[in-house]
Amino acid sequence: MNTIIRTIIQADNTAIATIIRTSLTEFGANRPGTVFTDESTDNLYNLFRKEGSVYYVAERDNEILGGGGIFPSNGLPDGVCELVKMYLKKEARGSGLGKELINKCLEYAAATGYQKVYIESMPELRKAVSIYEKFGFTYLNGPMGDTGHYGCEVWMVRLMVNG
Repeated sequence: MNTIIRTIIQADNTAIATIIRTSLTEFGANRPGTVFTDESTDNLYNLFRKEGSVYYVAERDNEILGGGGIFPSNGLPDGVCELVKMYLKKEARGSGLGKELINKCLEYAAATGYQKVYIESMPELRKAVSIYEKFGFTYLNGPMGDTGHYGCEVWMVRLMVNG
């Protein structure tokens, strides 16, 4: 029953896309302008081949439980990345796995030299937002960059301590 956290492989695409869309549907956040309708959601393996990005997948007994990543989204200032596509299956939530994934992503961001990590979310995902607060993310009055996710209404940022 050991859970492993590893980088995404192409065979993970369908499982991760399903987890993302199922989670958003469950919380009533399955609307345009979010990752729900983002074409890249169906091919995260290729998306996360971009330099300065990583996507981690949590797996137990050959079952994908969720994932999360770091991405240098369009229009973000130099030294800023985004914590993206952080979703878990319902049965994996509350187990500490989300915190492990966030820690892994933040470690990558620090090691890669990012000074800030940005998040876009939605009020419907308030449980996740409260976890981000515990990780030191603070609220912004508007979006940074141009992620294309105009359906997100919660923007947060966290300063990194590198070194």
